Amino acid sequence: MTASDSQATRPNPFREATRQGRPLVGIWSMLNSVDATEALGWSGYDWLLIDGEHAPVSLHDAMAHCRAIAATPTIPIVRLLWNDPLLIKQHLDAGIATLMLPFVQTPEEAARAVQSLRYPPSGIRGIAAMHRASRYTRFRDYAAQASQSLFLIVQIETKEALDRCEEIAAVDGVDAVFFGPGDLAASMGMPGQAAHPDVTAAIEDGLRRCRPLGKAVGALAPNDEISERHIRSGFDFVSVANDFSLLLRNADAAATRFRGAADGITTKKA
Repeated sequence: MTASDSQATRPNPFREATRQGRPLVGIWSMLNSVDATEALGWSGYDWLLIDGEHAPVSLHDAMAHCRAIAATPTIPIVRLLWNDPLLIKQHLDAGIATLMLPFVQTPEEAARAVQSLRYPPSGIRGIAAMHRASRYTRFRDYAAQASQSLFLIVQIETKEALDRCEEIAAVDGVDAVFFGPGDLAASMGMPGQAAHPDVTAAIEDGLRRCRPLGKAVGALAPNDEISERHIRSGFDFVSVANDFSLLLRNADAAATRFRGAADGITTKKA
């Protein structure tokens, strides 16, 4: 990279990918294993989400994951623990450009998230010169251009948020909305039933209502059948798997198969 390269912000890769005109297929990472993340980066997924909400992922962990996956064709997204300006500031300064924020309930909460991504006068993000996002001071105009390189995804996870999803998606600075079926099912009185047909129908109705706003719309699919359905329905990005369940499903299947083969067999000792 030349000195002149360091003076220009780069387009956000996830924003560029959503403009390709095809659904982006993603995988959720919950194991907090940098080796697993790097390996999955070569699996062929368009994007990989590092889950900082329900997995023990620290700021340093998130940075390590993003560094590992940077060498692969897969785009990293980091989900934070909460819509908190301090967490947002830390992760942005660490050079993480695409953020997902859980449990955004209202347009006002979405607007506060946008403010946390933006520097004054249009936001509240604190200014510092020496951090990874500015290439350690080499990008001298970072504060003026930072917003061009960032992408904000807010999650719609309750019936109340679903009822206002158009208002939330319409907030200036929100780049995408993402529907989470687990919490949505619970808020609809069906805890543990993320794959219930009524939940799937509600999410697809959210897609229909948000689509005209010109924002990207994504969803987490709880099984393979709904993954394919969401892709056919026209979601811009769909999470179709997660590393934790892939590990357990294949490990359990292997154990069942080979323990079954071993049942009834006695090894004779000389």
